[in-house]
Amino acid sequence: MNLGEKTLVRNLAKRYMDIATDGIQAVRRDLWRKHNSFEFSRPLVYVRAFAWLEMPESRTECTDPLCKAMETFFKKELFRSNFGDDCIIEPWYTLPAIHKCSGWGVELKCHFAGKLETLESFKIDYFLKTLEDMDALRAPFHEIDEEQTALLVEKATDLIGDIMPIDVARGPAYWGAYADISTSLGHLRGIENIMMDMYESPEELHRLLKFMSDGVLRTHDQAEAAGDIGSTSSYNQAMPYAKELLDPQPNVNGIKRKQLWNFTAAQEFTLVSPEMHDEFMLHYQMPIMSKFGLVSYGCCEDLTNKIGMLRKIPNLRRIAVSPFADVKKCAERIGRDYVISYRPNPALLAAGYNKENVRQSLRRDFEVLKDTVFDVTLKDIETVEKDTTRISEWVKLTREVIAEFY
Repeated sequence: MNLGEKTLVRNLAKRYMDIATDGIQAVRRDLWRKHNSFEFSRPLVYVRAFAWLEMPESRTECTDPLCKAMETFFKKELFRSNFGDDCIIEPWYTLPAIHKCSGWGVELKCHFAGKLETLESFKIDYFLKTLEDMDALRAPFHEIDEEQTALLVEKATDLIGDIMPIDVARGPAYWGAYADISTSLGHLRGIENIMMDMYESPEELHRLLKFMSDGVLRTHDQAEAAGDIGSTSSYNQAMPYAKELLDPQPNVNGIKRKQLWNFTAAQEFTLVSPEMHDEFMLHYQMPIMSKFGLVSYGCCEDLTNKIGMLRKIPNLRRIAVSPFADVKKCAERIGRDYVISYRPNPALLAAGYNKENVRQSLRRDFEVLKDTVFDVTLKDIETVEKDTTRISEWVKLTREVIAEFY
C-alpha cells in the first residue's frame, strides 16, 4: 500500500460518510423497520443489482488487496446513492474475519467461459460423482484465525479508522447462501444429478442432506457460543430492520440468532415438486431457520406453488416473488400474512429498454399486489447496455407508478 492509494481510499471514505450520516438514512431505517413489521404505508423500493461492472466508476486504481476492496465498496455505494431508492447506507465499514474453515473440504473446479471478473457463465466439475463420495467431505466447524484477522483489522483501522468504525464480521462462514444447503449441494453434486438422486438414491441423498444440515447448524451453534455473532450478521436480501429484532450496529457481538434475520433459498429446487422440495430440502433447512428471529425465503426461484409448503416455517416473514412466478397467484396465496419481496423482470432494463413497457409491467403487477404488503426489489441486472442513467430512471418510473396506487 502506497500513500497515493491510502489517500484515494480515505477521500472516498469521507464522501461515503457524508452520505451515510445524512438524516435520510434514519428516515429509511424507520420505514423499513415498520414495513417489515406490517406497518405498511407504501411499497419501498430497493435496487439490489445494477450492472456495476458496466459502469465507468467500477474501474479501480488500487493494487493492494484491502485498498482495492475498500475502493470498490465506496465507489459502488457512492454510485448507488444517486438512485433515489430506499436503500440504507450504513455509517461503518464491515470487514469479514478470516475463517479457518469454509466450504466442504474439497476443491470445486470451475470452467469459465471468460474471465471471472466479467461474471460470464461457468461450469462446475462436480466433486460428488456419486453419493458415495460424500465420505470425503469435511464436517464444518467455526474457528476464526485471530492472528490474521487482527493484522487485517489493524491495517483497515490505519486506513480509515478515524473516519468510520471498522465492523469486524466474526459470524460463521456458513451464512446466507452458504447456509441454505441448496446452493452448496448444487455446487457439489449438480442439479440434474440431485433430481435423479431423489428417485434413484433417496436414502443416500437424505444422509448427505443430514450431514450438511448438521454441519451448518454446528457452525452456527459454535459461533453463538463463542459470542462471535454480531448484529450486522442480520440478512434478509433487503434492509434488515424490523421492530421485533435488533437494529444492525457495528461490533455489537454476542448476539443470539433469535435477534436476527435469516435468509434461505432453494433455487436449485425450482423444478422440484412441493412435496419433494419439502422432503429433500425444507426439512433440512428448518432446524437452521428455526433458531433465528425472522426468516426471508426465496431468491430467483418460482415459489408460486410452494406457498403452502412455506407456511410450515413458523418464523417466516418475507417471501420472494421472482420474475418467474405468477404474481397474481402468489398475491392470492400469500395475502397479508407475509411481506412480499416483489422482484420485477430485470430483462425490461436490458436490450430493447422502453419506459412505457416498464410502466405497464409495474401497473399490471401492482394491481394484483395492491391488497398485500410488498416492496419492490430490483435484482439480477447483468446489463443496462452501459447506460449510466437507466437505473435511476427506473426508480423514478417505479415511484411514479407507486404514486398512482398509494
